[in-house]
Amino acid sequence: MLDLVKLAKQLPGMSEQMKQEALASAKRLQKALELLNEAQNNLAQLLEKQQQWSDRLIFPAATPIESLDTPITIPKPPTSHSVFATDGSQIAPSHHEIAYCYLINIGLIMLHYGQNLHPLLESIPEIYYKPEDLYIAKQWGIRTEEWMSYKRTIAEAKALATTACDWVKPPGAHYEPNLALVDGSLIYWFLETLPTEAKNLILPEIFASWAALRAENIPLIGYISASRSRESLSFLRLQACPYPESDCQRYCANLDKTPCHVTESLRDTTVWGYLLQPGERSPLWRSNIRILNDYNQIDRVYFCYLNVGTEIARLDIPAWVVENPPLLEQSLSIILAQVYKGDGYPISLAEAHNQAVVKGGDRYRFFALLEKEMISAGLKNVSISYKETSKRGSIA
Repeated sequence: MLDLVKLAKQLPGMSEQMKQEALASAKRLQKALELLNEAQNNLAQLLEKQQQWSDRLIFPAATPIESLDTPITIPKPPTSHSVFATDGSQIAPSHHEIAYCYLINIGLIMLHYGQNLHPLLESIPEIYYKPEDLYIAKQWGIRTEEWMSYKRTIAEAKALATTACDWVKPPGAHYEPNLALVDGSLIYWFLETLPTEAKNLILPEIFASWAALRAENIPLIGYISASRSRESLSFLRLQACPYPESDCQRYCANLDKTPCHVTESLRDTTVWGYLLQPGERSPLWRSNIRILNDYNQIDRVYFCYLNVGTEIARLDIPAWVVENPPLLEQSLSIILAQVYKGDGYPISLAEAHNQAVVKGGDRYRFFALLEKEMISAGLKNVSISYKETSKRGSIA
């Protein structure tokens, strides 16, 4: 039980610390704005410098592909359009339960606007219990819980592509503008440290789903709320670099704090929140995160920041959508409309989450159903561990 009296005594110190951090952040913001203005004036030289020294940089700086000083207003969405979205949840495996397995539940949403059509809201559960699902990752030192999260990412991509492509494929159908939306980044940076064999079991399946969307001209965008990224700010470090060459390996490899890191702890969203009005987006940037070297060129990820009124959202966009400006503009307009309909967050993603979420009661009902099935199959000694029994029957 949380002792609020003891906790309250610690809060004044925390609030004072946050006040000091806010003052320091304001100074860093002013410096970042100065660097942004200087970078715009020297953009051609900085792009050349980034290309020349890219293999010597010790930070992942994104590359701007539009002017840095011109916010772009998002147009109104088309009257008729469709939105597809998925999100996932899971029941993690536990040795204390009656069986060692895990469950992934995918929430699936299809919303139609201006078409007089009913929406689709459903969830797709799947149990993983076979040895190849539970133990294949052990050879690479990957925990089952971690592998489960990768399988969930694959399942979300597959469900999204299958639903969206099946909808637009009927012969003679009139194709309304549409959008496939996912919660989170399209850059799977968490796969970077995995062995090649493990990545080859994950990325190709995701890319196959993306290819299916691309074949049907269904734009895909990843929506990141409360982004912590500093990729665009890292580009400004090239402007702040005091050395004649941006050779980090030579000048700064052994320094605890590099001289170019003058915007330390500042996030991209802080800067673009200062510069963008509601309904405006930042310039487009090409991400250079290392994991993207494993992506197909047509799936390389670009991003921009969008002021949706309630926050500055980051949008991850595949190269093939960026290379089609009318499609990109249309997609961003649909996203903004989704945020307005959802009171600050895309309504399709919120509903996909609601369909996917597995509550505590769902977990107990799942294992009760599994227990009943195991007993019906003639299995004996079907029970949970004493630890789990004690936790469920606590007197506290």
